[in-house]
Amino acid sequence: SADQNAGPHDPSLSWGAPAWPLIPDPLARLKVLLDSSTAIVVMETVEEVRAVRLVRAACAALNLAAFEWTIASGLVRCGSDVGELVPDSRNSTSPYAPAAEEALASSKAIYNSQEPAQMLGNLEGISIGAAFILKDLHRHMDEPVVVRRLRDVGQKFSDHRRTIILTSPKIEIPPELRGLVEFLELPLPDRRRLRQIIDEVVVRISRDHTLQRKLDPKGFDAVVESLRGLTEEESERALSQALVARYALCPEIAGDVLETKKSLLRRSEMLEFVEADEALSSVGGMDNLKRWLAQRRGSWEDSAREFGLEPPHGVIILGVQGCGKSLCARAVAGEWNLPLLKFDTASVYDKYIGETEKRIRKVFNVAEGLAPCILWIDELEKVFAGSGPDSASVDAGVSSRLLASFLSWMQDRKAPVFVAATCNNVTALPPELIRNGRFDELFFVDLPSQAERRQIFSIQLARRKRNPAEFDLDKVATAAKGYSGAEIDAAVQSALYAAFSQKKALTMQFLLDALAQTVPLSTTRAEEIDALREWAKARSVPASVVGESG
Repeated sequence: SADQNAGPHDPSLSWGAPAWPLIPDPLARLKVLLDSSTAIVVMETVEEVRAVRLVRAACAALNLAAFEWTIASGLVRCGSDVGELVPDSRNSTSPYAPAAEEALASSKAIYNSQEPAQMLGNLEGISIGAAFILKDLHRHMDEPVVVRRLRDVGQKFSDHRRTIILTSPKIEIPPELRGLVEFLELPLPDRRRLRQIIDEVVVRISRDHTLQRKLDPKGFDAVVESLRGLTEEESERALSQALVARYALCPEIAGDVLETKKSLLRRSEMLEFVEADEALSSVGGMDNLKRWLAQRRGSWEDSAREFGLEPPHGVIILGVQGCGKSLCARAVAGEWNLPLLKFDTASVYDKYIGETEKRIRKVFNVAEGLAPCILWIDELEKVFAGSGPDSASVDAGVSSRLLASFLSWMQDRKAPVFVAATCNNVTALPPELIRNGRFDELFFVDLPSQAERRQIFSIQLARRKRNPAEFDLDKVATAAKGYSGAEIDAAVQSALYAAFSQKKALTMQFLLDALAQTVPLSTTRAEEIDALREWAKARSVPASVVGESG
């Protein structure tokens, strides 16, 4: 389309309603909490500006006053002019109540309200309906006086629509306050909200820069998709940087935003945005698994929903090490053309009680925000290794609670997040994880057969700029009996090193020599592989067509 000055997006170009339920409205939830006189509401978020804006909007709708506190500025009224301030000096424990009345009425900071304990004492003397946003109070929650006064204020605030709002990136609630607290999560923006954000950012940037619009409806949809999984503030920042860099709303913006998103996900330390370059054609063998996946391609789309289908939950791919389980998990994303998120199982654990569960919920929220997508969990057994009946004595029950959170999410989620999990030691998995209804199928990947080894050699040689037709693939496949796909890959690489060092072309003899110098896993761990095969025989579906193996 012809270039034109950027402006708000045409609503007629917007997508229809998503195929899965809309994200709960945090404003509606907050209004219920304020109107029902909830004593303390915790908003654990890095989006402080969004949280404050949300509280101000709720207070304006409910005709409540709104106040903000920081240790730098003290307690100040903000937001709206609704309501009259009537500090109740008679019930206040603070000697500054008369001064507080004058300060609050004039939107000035209350005298001596910077110190947390004194500020909470001042709150006890305020009787009007209001919400008090206390920023970063978590840094003082280890002070007994602060906790005691917060508890006193919370008990007095349990009527007359008075509520304390605690905002913080991370907060540990002391046990004595938990009965007074409600948590409010700020969900990731959905497509509709992301469209609004794009319009808002374009209008704001246009005030200082001349932006050209080179985006058709399909390109606009691509930008929206590239923003999914980011918070509102992250979306605004990523989009602003891309627009200022290009001085245009153009198709390249989607790629710029995607790069920013990958960087942000890496910084989260729990999820990694993985490039899914492989397709299932790059995986040798596993014809049963490939057929199963091919049948479910596109099952998250609206047309599948109208047909009566539900999106698949996921698969567990277990089997012998080095046989392509992780490669297959990556190839699913490439074949289905979906984002691939790798879950860092080690980083989810936190030393503080309750924090691990919060971190796993954040992973789920981000994954659902990016849906449809693939969530790749490598070596699933290591995530829940301590979730047995004795886990309480091992890790205070963290693994068991983590398993419960994961199972609940797998059972109840509506967003199309396909979980591709790999596993080497299935006996370490909790029984409830592999029962029907959690994952759609359990596939067993055995050592490749003769035909599969031939296919693997062909793929590996072609990847390294060699013509497979110039090699006797049947002969090398026979020589590689008992080798895994990873061992065949390593043998081809070793043969190339040997040929390169001798300044010769790669030949069959180099390949055969490399195979002869390798002792495969099927020899060194034969008993374990036999036991795994025996377990999988009646409990899983073979990933390959049944035939010769090993």
